[in-house]
Amino acid sequence: MDLKIFALDASRSIGSAVAKATGTSLATMEERNFEDGEHKARPLEEVRGADVYVIQGLHGGPDDSPNDKLCKLLLFVGALRTNGAARVTAVLPYLAYARKDRQTKPRDPVSARYVAQLIEAVGTDCVVAMEIHNIAAFQNSFRCETVALDTRGVILDRAVELAGDAPVSVASPDPGGVKRAQLFREALEEKLQRAVGFALMEKRRSAGVVTGELFAGEVEGARVLIVDDLIASGGTMVRAAREIKRRGARDVWALAAHGLFTGSATEALSDPAVTGWVITDTVPPFRLTEDVANRVEIISAAPLFGQTIQRLHDYRPIVDLPAAGA
Repeated sequence: MDLKIFALDASRSIGSAVAKATGTSLATMEERNFEDGEHKARPLEEVRGADVYVIQGLHGGPDDSPNDKLCKLLLFVGALRTNGAARVTAVLPYLAYARKDRQTKPRDPVSARYVAQLIEAVGTDCVVAMEIHNIAAFQNSFRCETVALDTRGVILDRAVELAGDAPVSVASPDPGGVKRAQLFREALEEKLQRAVGFALMEKRRSAGVVTGELFAGEVEGARVLIVDDLIASGGTMVRAAREIKRRGARDVWALAAHGLFTGSATEALSDPAVTGWVITDTVPPFRLTEDVANRVEIISAAPLFGQTIQRLHDYRPIVDLPAAGA
């Protein structure tokens, strides 16, 4: 089957980088917005019998909401199926609604599952996504093939540089991220060939109010890398960093896949408790202001997406990719 990679307008930048990583270029397509707000997207080249990958990040802004981007993805995948594509894979650098994967209040929606049902309904064969909030919920929401990538495949080398030869620890800013941080710690230990410490901060959120003061782990004298799936307002990272510094850490770095930088993020990014912030380019940093942009390092996830697409296209194993699960 021919390999074709499309990227909708909102994700054209990372899409071009992903296509380049596979040794090809983006396939051509048309997107149109009508005066009444409706949208049309169609491939401008033959897709019948092709192995097609559609790149669309479902983050909000700067021009479209997550709902807009989801709808455009669904319409385009449907058009590919209507026109005979043999296999369609949705490549989602950021998957909206993934955090709402269970009921936490009476009569809550389980939005992650509903989004999965919509993506499947238009004929998607496989979904590739980066750093899902809850990988078990992601895999269980979809009945089609899923590939979950995480930040070990993108920012681990930077973590090795940050660790150097000095004592280093990996920390989770909340109990929900413990498994993610543990896997990152294990990978870092394997790279460094020495022990890496571990720490955990308690956190409970209810009605937007964050509480919890318990802390476990040894961080005194160490460079501490706080690992999470995303940075929204940055408050969770700063809260953990302040406690880690209070307990004698040499310095603290915040590492995450997705930099949303919503709300009061500028204030958090300026906080001296965090020495530096490291993210990937799954979400364009359009909310970063000039006064804090120099505190944020951005590492491209495109090579990892490119490797994943190439292996899926060639029907080669993906389990030995850095941080890939299916």
